[in-house]
Amino acid sequence: MHMIKKLKRTIVFILKIALFASLFGIFFGIFGINNPWLFNFSRTTGVTMVTFVVLGIALMSVYGGYAVGSQKSRPIVHSMALATVITDLVTHLQLSIMNTSEKNNDHFVYETPHLLLLVMVLQVLVIIFFAYFGNYVYFSIEPPERCCVISSSSQSLGHIIPKILRFKKQYEIDEIVRYDAQNVLDVISRSDTIFLYDVPTKERTDLIDFCYQKQKNIYYNFEMIDVVSQGAKYVTLDDKSMVMHMAKDLTFEQRVIKRLMDLSISIVALILTSPIMLACAIAIKAEDGGKVFYKQKRLTKYGRVFEVYKFRTMKEENSIHKSVTADDDRITRVGRVLRKFRVDELPQLLNILKGDMTVVGPRPEMLENVEKYTDALPEFEYRLRVKAGLTGLAQISGKYNTSPKDKLVMDLIYIENYSIWQDLKLIFQTFTVFLKASESTEAFGVEEVFDFDEDREKKRRAAFEEREAAQEEAGHGD
Repeated sequence: MHMIKKLKRTIVFILKIALFASLFGIFFGIFGINNPWLFNFSRTTGVTMVTFVVLGIALMSVYGGYAVGSQKSRPIVHSMALATVITDLVTHLQLSIMNTSEKNNDHFVYETPHLLLLVMVLQVLVIIFFAYFGNYVYFSIEPPERCCVISSSSQSLGHIIPKILRFKKQYEIDEIVRYDAQNVLDVISRSDTIFLYDVPTKERTDLIDFCYQKQKNIYYNFEMIDVVSQGAKYVTLDDKSMVMHMAKDLTFEQRVIKRLMDLSISIVALILTSPIMLACAIAIKAEDGGKVFYKQKRLTKYGRVFEVYKFRTMKEENSIHKSVTADDDRITRVGRVLRKFRVDELPQLLNILKGDMTVVGPRPEMLENVEKYTDALPEFEYRLRVKAGLTGLAQISGKYNTSPKDKLVMDLIYIENYSIWQDLKLIFQTFTVFLKASESTEAFGVEEVFDFDEDREKKRRAAFEEREAAQEEAGHGD
């Protein structure tokens, strides 16, 4: 087993090196045709190549990188392609600047953009190949992990099992059991990976202790104690080990830098997106002749009410304020396109300029939703410790139909781990939302329900025992 894990790491490392070398070779190989100095050892060549390597590695780290084995192939393609395109644009701009000299161009010229487009197309094709080939090789070596799901109810199973089933190459659900079942420890013992979902905190702690003792992989959903631990650190009082959690708030310097970032980013973004916003306004007006913008009261820091600006995506006569559902007939045809690509939220850049919102922060919720969510989750009000944001961890990692609790957890994790660097990472990661538009804008629907079916579990257990016996006969047992 140890040799297999070591082999996987080695293969993934080799594939990473081969992929990056291919991207590097395509860029400098093609641009070197018109710029032969790139093939010579010089300070200029070194600076250009170092820019590509350092920026490429940094952006790939921000976007998740070549995560074969843990991510599906399509998200890997999205993240790697986005990181590579930005790296290409910056390095090509630097290349054009360096060619502004007496020997080449006496003034700045953005050189050969058609070659840049060719480079990007070839690189994306290479990324697609490495993403799918890498996952194919990885899962040819590594069989799915044998998993058990431990939960408290069939309704809870309906929330977690569909998520696990999306990763069939990584996980194979062998057994499903209630946390208080008599055989729960036996089920854990014969599984590789344990999913704990909606298990009461005390019982969850006991089960995690047992999983740790048995060296099992563990997944469990966040509770408030887990959110608090995100912002905690290890300290010693004399010789006593303790966990310290300090109450979080932005320092004066952080507030100043964040506000300056908000102003500069929103001004630049308004200028760059003005053609898109003009096209949106024309399309909305042309469809039904109604108002272009829509204002709605939302909550921001400390519960202050403000009016958020959005492009109107619903029929103007519909004044019902409630979350969008699947096949919602209130949405216009233009509105569906705007919502799919999150373009309807661009006018919120004006809210950022006014100071009502920030670029990165929790999503501003409707007043009706805040009251409803707080009744069910009293911790929901904790997210009002910071300004509402245009983008954030919940907006990037979640969807429209992500549960309020999961969104809350993401918002609180952002607050507990706040830093300027984290804001910059989330701003860059926001671009991935446009690449997964169809997934991130799914509306609220009905969750699947799974039952604790004893007959089904007996069949799964029988199949498990047959497989174990076959492995032992073949000499591959643990």
